[in-house]
Amino acid sequence: MELNTVIFDMDGLLIDSEPYWQQAGMETLKQFNITLAPAQYHHTTGLRTPEWLDYWFGYYNIPKNNMQEAVDALHTNVFEKIREEAEPLPGIDYIFPYFKEKGFRIGLATSSPLSLVDIVVDKLKIGHYLDATASAEHLPFGKPHPQVYMDCAAALGVSPLQCLCFEDSFNGLIAAKAARMRCVVIPVADQYDLPKWGAADLKLHSLKEYKNPG
Repeated sequence: MELNTVIFDMDGLLIDSEPYWQQAGMETLKQFNITLAPAQYHHTTGLRTPEWLDYWFGYYNIPKNNMQEAVDALHTNVFEKIREEAEPLPGIDYIFPYFKEKGFRIGLATSSPLSLVDIVVDKLKIGHYLDATASAEHLPFGKPHPQVYMDCAAALGVSPLQCLCFEDSFNGLIAAKAARMRCVVIPVADQYDLPKWGAADLKLHSLKEYKNPG
């Protein structure tokens, strides 16, 4: 089936927000005397905050009775950091006009809450490019489950087989491929050469490197 739709992840792909998620997450876990190594953190990149905290609380046998309070505190922390400090990643001013000029439908599919989506879309000034937005915030499962990508395709009125996704995380890549979509990955520099990206259809260093919609 011919590609006619592009769907973007958000955090770490369009906006350099991952350092703020990592910082806020580490600060939250330190309150429970947990310190993660960078490799541990990257293992869970792309999960929703409740799932992320649930995973590490379970891993370190931390009682979960205060988890919702931890989720709320982490969100308050990271939303403010992203609003005030996060910068767009290279290629934003190229990739959206590129696909718009080719007549592609354009969507956004993210694990982040809709309140953060609004902050980022406004900050990046990309709202006029987007034909649909999907968040896994209230879904039974977030990435790596494919539902958020399938929901975005449905909102765009297309088959998943007509969609090309852009992702920066391994969990996002799994979600896109499970939805039967093609996927371009743009990993962070220190993860770029890892073999786990082998399932991707294309691997790039930046959005501005992308040239071919097929």
